[in-house]
Amino acid sequence: MQEFNVGERLRYMRQTAGLSQRQLAEASGVPHGQISMIETNRSSPSVASLRKILGGLNVTMSEFFEPDAPISQSVFFKPQDLRDLTTRLYSTLDDPRGKITLQQVGDARAHNLQILYERYEPGADTGAQMLEHVSHEGGVVIAGEVEVTVGDQVALLKAGDSYLFESTQPHRFRNIGDREAIVVSACTPPYL
Repeated sequence: MQEFNVGERLRYMRQTAGLSQRQLAEASGVPHGQISMIETNRSSPSVASLRKILGGLNVTMSEFFEPDAPISQSVFFKPQDLRDLTTRLYSTLDDPRGKITLQQVGDARAHNLQILYERYEPGADTGAQMLEHVSHEGGVVIAGEVEVTVGDQVALLKAGDSYLFESTQPHRFRNIGDREAIVVSACTPPYL
């Protein structure tokens, strides 16, 4: 896979939007230094941090990582048709530990529904900074185990277990096990 420069892409999108680093930080609710560290590739953002920053630009992760991907009117999708939302975050890593792979079915914005095929390698974590957004989401664990935190509730979900909650509650997903975990989830309106 060709190396993807997250910092360069973020700087380009911020400048295209006519925002300073400080303005983007304020719009995203993140520290100003975090934008600078990411843009200069001195820090790799977690999925949660990157999503929060992209929210300040009103851009989805799909638009960030695959800006030239054609809009599909397809009804059916093969694995290779799913839109990759995260792999490029890890393109420079040699070790897959801690990696999260999120693949989206079709055009989430067009349908106001985001369906994801999620893979969490051992040690993967959406980030210590909890996710919060205006949505509803649910999912089913297909393989492995995922620790899900929603507000002050924490559960270790195994294959066959599921979750459903209002996404304004702070939440986090972690694979604390020693094997890959797979989840199929849905979110409306789309968040990533």
